Amino acid sequence: MYKYLLKPILFLLPPEKAHHVTLFLLKMTLAIPVIGWLFRKNFELKDKMLERRVFGLTFPNPVGLAAGFDKDGKHFRAMSALGFGFIEIGTVTPVGQEGNPQPRLFRLPADEALVNRMGFNNEGVDALVERLKKHRPKNLIIGGNIGKNKVTPNEQATRDFAICFEALFPYVDYFVVNVSSPNTPGLRELQEKEPLTALLTHLQNLNKQKPSPKPILLKIAPDLTNAQLDDILDIVQSTQLAGIIATNTTIGREGLKTDATVIEEIGNGGLSGQPVRDHSTGVIRYLHKKSGGKVAIIGVGGIASGADALEKLAAGAALVQVYSGLVYAGAGLVKAINQALLDKR
Repeated sequence: MYKYLLKPILFLLPPEKAHHVTLFLLKMTLAIPVIGWLFRKNFELKDKMLERRVFGLTFPNPVGLAAGFDKDGKHFRAMSALGFGFIEIGTVTPVGQEGNPQPRLFRLPADEALVNRMGFNNEGVDALVERLKKHRPKNLIIGGNIGKNKVTPNEQATRDFAICFEALFPYVDYFVVNVSSPNTPGLRELQEKEPLTALLTHLQNLNKQKPSPKPILLKIAPDLTNAQLDDILDIVQSTQLAGIIATNTTIGREGLKTDATVIEEIGNGGLSGQPVRDHSTGVIRYLHKKSGGKVAIIGVGGIASGADALEKLAAGAALVQVYSGLVYAGAGLVKAINQALLDKR
């Protein structure tokens, strides 16, 4: 139904508009009790064999929604009906910000890819906290992806991350530190060893002061060299982080099928989807092998089928996340991945 009916209609709309329309339709569908029950019955796949125990949390299945899809925590209840094992909200910043000017989200259908330069558009951490207070289901694992405001200089970035950490702590199950988005000027400089160590050490110190500390993960770019990945592993292990999310979007444009003039017209932004798949998997494989399997990894990047997810898991990921794949494969992707896992038993 999605491929032949909904997708062609949605692709007539600008990508950001289509995103909001899709979420509105999903919310309206689930608001009708009988239809909502049938919807969940169709998309959810429950089986004890799908459960995963990772960084102290038990996930009903290993397929999560990546950050960026539900930045403000307005749709996690609706998205949970698609059968996700966990949902990551954000990236959220201390103060709400509009993000970059539109258009800022672009489709590359020939590559089954997206380019985005959203720029951490969100309503701020306080608004997100209020939604979590009121609407969070008790049986849904939610991660909080945190960042810094665009106007905050890197020298003060730790403060922004700490504000988000403290505000969200009672309401999320794990945290993700996002210093790898290419759409906030200078943000990726925080991936360098000295500032990253200082940032993560501070957050872990705050974390350890809590009666029950929560897992903190680091989301990294796919554009790092092996030497930089080695540094990341050293930092993760020295600061005792729970794991790594590999990977964010890439600034690379190599090997695309889309005409070069179209790519040039789109301009800057992070590329996601199928063109990132192999590179992301390679990063996962390297990190897993180099750490001796001691660092938990969430694999994300170019997952649009059960086979893509199995490839990430075989490379060393403990869990996977999807985003762009939903745009091209539709809501049935989560169930397809979980079914592939069961079939492989």
